Amino acid sequence: MVDDAPRPSLPESRWTVRLGDQSATAFLARELAPIMQPGDLVTFSGDLGAGKTTFVRALVRELAGDPELEVPSPTFTLMQSYATPRFTVVHADLYRIGGADELAELGWEEASEDSLVLVEWPERAGFLLTTERLDIALSLDLAAGDEARVAVLTGLGAWAGRIGRASATHELLAHSGWIHAHREHLQGDASTRAYERLTLGDQTAILMIAPRRPDGPPVRMGKPYSAIAKLAESVHPFVAMADGLRREGFSAPEILASDLDAGLLLIEDLGAGTVTDEHGPIPERYAEAAGVLAALHGRELPAVLPVEHDGEYALPPYDLDAYLIEAELILDWYVPHILGAEVSGSVRSAFVHLWRAALAPLIEASNTWTLRDYHSPNLIWLPERQGLARVGLLDFQDAVMGHPAYDCVSLMQDARVDVSEELELRLLGHYARSRKAADPSFDMGDFAMAYAVLGAQRATKILGIFARLDRRDGKPQYLKHLPRIERYIRRDLSHPVLSDLKNWYETNLPSLFAADDSAPPA
Repeated sequence: MVDDAPRPSLPESRWTVRLGDQSATAFLARELAPIMQPGDLVTFSGDLGAGKTTFVRALVRELAGDPELEVPSPTFTLMQSYATPRFTVVHADLYRIGGADELAELGWEEASEDSLVLVEWPERAGFLLTTERLDIALSLDLAAGDEARVAVLTGLGAWAGRIGRASATHELLAHSGWIHAHREHLQGDASTRAYERLTLGDQTAILMIAPRRPDGPPVRMGKPYSAIAKLAESVHPFVAMADGLRREGFSAPEILASDLDAGLLLIEDLGAGTVTDEHGPIPERYAEAAGVLAALHGRELPAVLPVEHDGEYALPPYDLDAYLIEAELILDWYVPHILGAEVSGSVRSAFVHLWRAALAPLIEASNTWTLRDYHSPNLIWLPERQGLARVGLLDFQDAVMGHPAYDCVSLMQDARVDVSEELELRLLGHYARSRKAADPSFDMGDFAMAYAVLGAQRATKILGIFARLDRRDGKPQYLKHLPRIERYIRRDLSHPVLSDLKNWYETNLPSLFAADDSAPPA
């Protein structure tokens, strides 16, 4: 039975667009296609001839990737479904139904589940008008011409923020000359950011959509996790770091246009070249990436960076509180959800105490840019450039002032591809020789100790993050990496400086040490 009970009013935002002709109507539909998601409801209103069919046809064709797809009006069939690469689209015309109760007979709930649902004449089923949705009202604009229309897009509920970003994106692309680019949704990463590749003639660019992250609930000292772990909450750090890295001669993407308040960046497309192949790491490219770190860590780097047209950004310190709350993710997510166990308060307290003792000596040496996600998915191979500029850099908005060993661990114990112990040692040797050549005071013994400590900390954190991505965020694909991370952590805990921590892990997480390290994870 369809629920038509009264519901509370929803937040809303509105965007008015003037359309000169049918091609402009179709263009607006294609422009909105990238922000459509499974489970969305889009309702259409307007007189006959106002352009509803034109809009729906263009939207379905764009989502299907087929500009010639037949998209008939469902006036007589009432509902028509289309399988598209991203999700199913259901187009419904409710003009001929008598009321909401008839929808159940049509199989409405089954058809609309996890689909994008486009509905004409939604007022025939009143409950749809009290649901989170995007409403598109089309009307004639005869004063502007026979084919002119006005579209009023009203986002209700969660759509309110999305339609606001769509309006801001439209303005950004229009002012930067990219409004007529083809927009292709790109597979996202583990974050909440979204990306599109824009193609305009023979030029490409990347649209990064990263609205300001709201604070989560306080978890410690009255602060949310993101504040304690020093995670970026806006695009300002990305802009500051991208400009800063390019000033140092490294290949971070150029910022082509931005709306910092809306969290929108149009950035240089560094391409799809990778530092891995079907066999895993490409050693020569990983060596170049290690060389980038050696060059970066050998410089005096500022802790405060300018943000063009918007003041300055101070890189936060990678302090003990940040390291510790990250490490505790293993207790919060990996232990209960992967191992099916719990830890007592005293066991947690011992864990934190041991990690505090291991990490404290490294804080004073935390004096360089730590990008924090310096691993294969964020490294782009640029063969047309020279020297270290051949390594393109992405995903550095969470950068902090930290210890140089941390990013070495990110690269040399890559979370997503297996790095053999032999290759890891070769990369460490290459990095150390480069540092020593530039600074004779560089101490490899101290660095190796820090590398083991931060490697164990990072692996501990990632076990928790990947378990959280599965359990909380519905991304089970990250679980396949757990055996690799477990292998790394066993490698790191073998360092003598971590003997006490190794005892804790062996006592409380014995399953970590039950695996065979002789073969890499599948």
